[in-house]
Amino acid sequence: MKRTLKYIICILSILLSTSLLMANILIPMDNTQPNHLKAYGIAYFALENGTDVEWLLNYRGGSFYINYDVSIEKECLLRGVSYQRINTAEYASISAIIDERNMSIILLEKAPKIAVYTPPNALPWDDAVTLALVYAEIPYEKIYDPEIMEGQLKKYDWLHLHHEDFTGQYGKFYGNYRNAAWYIKEQQTQEKMAAELGFSKVSRLKLAVAKEIKDYVLNGGFLFAMCAATDTYDIALAAESTDICHAVFDHDGIDPDYMDKLDYTKTFAFTDFEIKPDPYLYEFSNIDVPPSYAPLIIDPVRDYFSLFEFSAKFDPVPCMLTQNHESLIKGFMGQTTSFDRNMIKKHVVIMGEALNTRRVKYIHGNTGKGTFTFYGGHDPEDYRHYVGDPPTNLDLHKNSPGYRLILNNILFPAAKKQERKT
Repeated sequence: MKRTLKYIICILSILLSTSLLMANILIPMDNTQPNHLKAYGIAYFALENGTDVEWLLNYRGGSFYINYDVSIEKECLLRGVSYQRINTAEYASISAIIDERNMSIILLEKAPKIAVYTPPNALPWDDAVTLALVYAEIPYEKIYDPEIMEGQLKKYDWLHLHHEDFTGQYGKFYGNYRNAAWYIKEQQTQEKMAAELGFSKVSRLKLAVAKEIKDYVLNGGFLFAMCAATDTYDIALAAESTDICHAVFDHDGIDPDYMDKLDYTKTFAFTDFEIKPDPYLYEFSNIDVPPSYAPLIIDPVRDYFSLFEFSAKFDPVPCMLTQNHESLIKGFMGQTTSFDRNMIKKHVVIMGEALNTRRVKYIHGNTGKGTFTFYGGHDPEDYRHYVGDPPTNLDLHKNSPGYRLILNNILFPAAKKQERKT
């Protein structure tokens, strides 16, 4: 009898240890997760260390399923990320649910190499993406005009455009800040850089950079942009054959026929827009709604935008980019806050908009072998950001649905290529 009992205990111990060995890690991304933003960093950490990650689209807010490794479990504990140990039987049950519903499993294969386009003098809190990367503990490298003109873009899988003005008008801060020391220094720095790189003026350098980025995307790069880097990028491409800069920006006059010379076939996302060349007007074009000079037409308390729901099985790319624990997201302003629906090209996928308005917040499209994603606004947790405002403390916004959209884009290039079917 004792021998039989020992045998049973031994078998149970073996079964228990086997079950534990077979257990993997599920990181839920629904409202049970105490730190959504750092959870993306765990997924990136796993990929960086050669561990497989599955993205469970539409399952519990877009959860991550990761092959067990003690280092990953340790990182979850250190970073305050909630996780569950899931055995084979439990995973089979989850898979059955995913098969039956609007859900899908996407294999993430390799940690993308990330570049942030940002000037050397920029502070980390000047840009929401940099804040998100630092907080999630995802490594990135800074790149700017000299590196791009040297052909260094090809080293990276994913590029974020800092809230840059690609038209060469210094953000159109002239009206309010032309006498400020920082503005004067910025103009001098940009003019010096343009001259050193062989360009007669800043607008020509920025156009050259925009074209290099376009080639990067055409050859398979992933581009993400926010705020003014979205519309000014397309404006620069459309205005290649004309001059839209007032003399206060480039020391010569605007081409009087600039509107007739805009070529919308060269742009990624926008078409049929009108330029606003007045240097005293804090706006680049009529793409942006509401215009930056009249933000008070929106009530901050009621300012929300809604994410579209996509088929996880047939539209995995926009589905990946909209994974969230909330479908209604708080709005936020920026120099470019949102995009006029009437000026978005027909092939572009609209992923988020303010309902019953022309205001589109979040868009995605294919260009050549690559993709672009544009997200309106400056900082998802700073409703109306001003020059000199203090940095956003993401420890106060660990579950920010607006910041989650940024981090979706960072993991997107890791997805297995044959799964992309937009």
